[in-house]
Amino acid sequence: MKYALIGCGRIAVNHVKAVVNNGLEFVAACDISLENIDILFDKTNYENRDQVKRYTSYKEMIAENDDLELIAIATSSGDHAQIALYCIEHGINLIIEKPIAMSMADAEEIIKRSREKGVKVSACHQNRINIAVQKTIKAIEDGRFGKLSHGSIHVRWNRNKEYYDQAPWRGTWAEDGGCLMNQCIHGIDLLRWFMGNEVDTVYGVTRQQEHDYLEAEDVGMAVITFKNGAVATIEGTTNVYPSNLEETLFIFGETGTVKLGGTSTNNIDVWNFADEQESDAENRGLKEVTSNVYGNGHTRLYADVIEAIKDDREPYVDAVAGRNALELVLAIYKSMQTGLPVKLPLQDFASVDMAGTFGK
Repeated sequence: MKYALIGCGRIAVNHVKAVVNNGLEFVAACDISLENIDILFDKTNYENRDQVKRYTSYKEMIAENDDLELIAIATSSGDHAQIALYCIEHGINLIIEKPIAMSMADAEEIIKRSREKGVKVSACHQNRINIAVQKTIKAIEDGRFGKLSHGSIHVRWNRNKEYYDQAPWRGTWAEDGGCLMNQCIHGIDLLRWFMGNEVDTVYGVTRQQEHDYLEAEDVGMAVITFKNGAVATIEGTTNVYPSNLEETLFIFGETGTVKLGGTSTNNIDVWNFADEQESDAENRGLKEVTSNVYGNGHTRLYADVIEAIKDDREPYVDAVAGRNALELVLAIYKSMQTGLPVKLPLQDFASVDMAGTFGK
């Protein structure tokens, strides 16, 4: 399957690993800086680099390679939607790094246009395919938790000035958003998915406590009520001294309690159910070894998308999943802006609507 990558920065290493592990034919790479492509190949020790065409324009790349079947978009977040819509118009299947877009209007348009064109679009929420996460969603689907009571996600990480200085778009409303949109959206996605997806109201508060050189927040808190009666809390920050502390997710039901931990919700720290099963003993204490905070999910997500294209079905993590995660973050932002709970579904709202929240 002929593949191209648009955006060769920090997260692209995991994409190249997924390309190799799935045996894709890496045809072309695109970045605003050709040097970034070389740096990426050096980092990944990619053996077939001489066979990959290099571009600074994704439109030129697509024009010169009309047989591309799959493209991954890993640019700055603010460019995701416009690139995605261009690829969709040219009939190319997509994997889009999170967030799928920066506005509800763009996310809805990606879903609409991809369906019209028969193009497969996957939002790259790769943690859904973690072993620990898969065991948890199966327990939920099997009814082992009974009635869901409440849940919570805690993303307690550190991002210093050196990190933000690596790319000028980081921490801006137009291109990135704050810690909730960038660092915490994977955990927010899992929380919404686990709790039944159907959100009723969102009340959120955000602050910029330590990163006064950014536009967006470095800490955010929210309370979520779901239509099934469950409630949940979100805590996300990049203010933890001196380095990343944890990403933990709790699910509480009348007959089950699970705590996922590790750097990317890749471990099972607590696994207790009323209907004890033989597999429960081995699930307790499960630890999936990962090489970085992004986990191992990219390879599995790619494998699923390849199968979805071949079998003409929706990807396991589809564009709607990306839309839902984005909606929850934007609802927190809107609640911060208005000081009021926000009812879902969220009508059009965009990250840029938050401009000036922290004086810039």
